[in-house]
Amino acid sequence: MKVTEHIERANGKPLFSVEILPPLKGQDVNCTFKTLDPLAELNPAFIDVTYHRQEFIYKQKDNGLLKRYQVRKRPGTVAICAAIQNHYKIDAIPHLICGGFTKEDTEDALIDLNFLGIDNVLVLRGDPIKTEKNFIPEKGGNAFASDLIEQVVNLNHGKYLDDDIQETYPMDFCIGISGYPEKHFESPNLAMDMYYLKKKVDLGAEYIVTQMFFDNHKYFDFVNKCREMGINIPIIPGIKPLTTFNQLTKIPQNFYIDLPEDLAIEVLKAKDKEQIKEIGLEWCINQCKELLEFGVPGLHFYTMSNSANTKKVAEAIF
Repeated sequence: MKVTEHIERANGKPLFSVEILPPLKGQDVNCTFKTLDPLAELNPAFIDVTYHRQEFIYKQKDNGLLKRYQVRKRPGTVAICAAIQNHYKIDAIPHLICGGFTKEDTEDALIDLNFLGIDNVLVLRGDPIKTEKNFIPEKGGNAFASDLIEQVVNLNHGKYLDDDIQETYPMDFCIGISGYPEKHFESPNLAMDMYYLKKKVDLGAEYIVTQMFFDNHKYFDFVNKCREMGINIPIIPGIKPLTTFNQLTKIPQNFYIDLPEDLAIEVLKAKDKEQIKEIGLEWCINQCKELLEFGVPGLHFYTMSNSANTKKVAEAIF
């Protein structure tokens, strides 16, 4: 079922959804099931599965030559989505990115997803890998998320890269995109970020999932700006509880967002790890309750494949 259909059928009742990481190379699907089993009890409407590009590092050997080593990564997004839908009968949504794929690769992946009965894709440009100063698109690939949206829309209309294909069967993917209440870190300002968001919606995006945030006013302002610009598709807030001291610096560093002063001060005052977790969970629960009062279409939790904290929050609010 499409995300938009889930929202319509909920009749105003907010959805619960989660995002997980595929298992690391060398692990099996049971690692994913172990993460999801506790959350499946809460009947999530859908489960996002991230995609991780292949990366390499170079190390100097004793003879002075450089040797290329593959960084351990998380493959199998398409297969994990298929396994989730088969095992739990819950809609799984793969992340579809530009980096590392030609347009032909993307078309083949979408064909596979269509055969598997997957109805949704979350379209992203993707971040630069560690060896790139700036994002570098694959030769013959899509350079921007907007290009990728156009390719999905074309397939939804039965338009393939090979114009000679006759009697094509149209696909029917529901297209999700990301939104940044505190702007994407590469955008020069929020206004420019909003301009490109509107462009993606005009091209055919049907719902937005936001980057995580800890100050609800950032989300409220973002929604208001979207509506003023004529962006009227559902905007699902992305949520993650802060549960460790290191996250005070790691979350702003990795996700380019601010943490509220009140939250940071409470964490700094905490006596031990357990108290920090309690503070973070309480903040997240209160944050979610306020969002629900605002009338959000759902709450989307970034689990980082740690289900325990997400389950505690979800049980307190749903």
